[in-house]
Amino acid sequence: MSAARPDCIVIVGAGPAGIRTAQTLVAAGLRPTVIDENARWGGQIYRQPAVGAGFARTKAALYGFEAKKADAIHRAMAELLPRIDYRPDTLAWSCEPGRLDTLSEGREAGVPWSHLIIASGATDRIVPLPGWTLPGAYTLGGAQVALKAQGCAIGQRTVFAGTGPLLYLVAYQYARAGAHVAAVLDTSPFARQAAAAPKLLNQPGTFAKGVYYVAWLKAHGVRMEHGVSLEAIEGEAAVQYVRWRAADGKEHAIACDAVGFGYGLRPETQLADLAGCRFAFDTLNRCWLPERDAAGRSSVPGVYLAGDGAGIAGADAAELAGRRAALAVLEDIGIEAPQHDAHLPDAATIEKRLERITRFRVGIEQAFAPPDNCAASWPDDLTICRCEEVDAGTLRSCIRNGFASEVNRLKALTRIGMGRCQGRMCGESAMALLSAETGKPLHEVGRLRSQAPIKPVPISPMLFDDGVQVIEEEAHDE
Repeated sequence: MSAARPDCIVIVGAGPAGIRTAQTLVAAGLRPTVIDENARWGGQIYRQPAVGAGFARTKAALYGFEAKKADAIHRAMAELLPRIDYRPDTLAWSCEPGRLDTLSEGREAGVPWSHLIIASGATDRIVPLPGWTLPGAYTLGGAQVALKAQGCAIGQRTVFAGTGPLLYLVAYQYARAGAHVAAVLDTSPFARQAAAAPKLLNQPGTFAKGVYYVAWLKAHGVRMEHGVSLEAIEGEAAVQYVRWRAADGKEHAIACDAVGFGYGLRPETQLADLAGCRFAFDTLNRCWLPERDAAGRSSVPGVYLAGDGAGIAGADAAELAGRRAALAVLEDIGIEAPQHDAHLPDAATIEKRLERITRFRVGIEQAFAPPDNCAASWPDDLTICRCEEVDAGTLRSCIRNGFASEVNRLKALTRIGMGRCQGRMCGESAMALLSAETGKPLHEVGRLRSQAPIKPVPISPMLFDDGVQVIEEEAHDE
């Protein structure tokens, strides 16, 4: 591959992975372009409040134990700003060889690239249940955004439900901020979590933080239940109750006006899909992931993958993977890697650290596995795709009548995954229902293919940037 011009190295995402990628490239004398959908850098984990947000919270209050890491990431990016082409509030909505299509301030622009590093992060993993579309029901990530970026809670009496480390982190953050947390309902049995402890000790510091969050919540009187089955979120016009079944089979209900729920995170892979990356089913993440080598190189020359968008591993791993991807870029274009900064580890050290984190992640997935085989019990009137209002009965009818045995065929016939979320919220659920109905393993029902635009864009930029001039010229000719 020929040497890249500095203005053709593009990073998508300004979270931990994207920032460390940019830092390494700048240290080597390059000037990458950094495209970020958010208004301020930091990603989801280190999300900053908007400028002039109208509230003030210290980093210690916003990020807790991670305050020093958040501050280091924020400062690193601030120092890079004069030496990069930083484009905040910019959506990368499509990708093709050598070009990204972006949207910023209502205007569309093509960004050329010869080397593309995708650090797109993750979104919430959702398992639908009756009432999940009621006003007052949020994903855990959405609840966290409200607290960090907007300085508000999602309700006056909130239940957090689902499973995964994020469940306890968000509940802790809300309670520490003074919000009333009515309960934490974990669908994973405590015995399963205890059995995974030896693997979790591969990252003792991270494990200790999780133990602290749980202990703090208990010490402050927050009700905590393990091994529950979430039955429904109920209310007439908005959330009023959560109904759940305990491990002993007894049904319970708890009053609330908001619910934050989720089952861990799923990688955001749509841009990698449009870039042409080859995918393989990953049993640990329970989803299809773009293939990459230890350095972050994808199957497409010039395309690199880093952070949670290539496989959920957390913020520490994202920083390491961003650095490693940048080193791969430098190697591929024939530029010597910078060695003068002791805080930037070499490739071999990075890969060893990432291997340890991977062992830890195996423990996390064993401890907090999403509910298995729940799709078979979903009622027919349960909304699966809220964008297109497709329910479980519609999907079942299509499958049972022999019209679809593969997820993209199901999408074509029912419009599931064609709405605003482009399958982020409903894609895995559609696959789970298809698996339950056909008896096929999840990896055999197909991979939901991505389509541009990967997120909603207005038609007007396409019309008015280029089309109006054409229309005016034609009118003048007449």
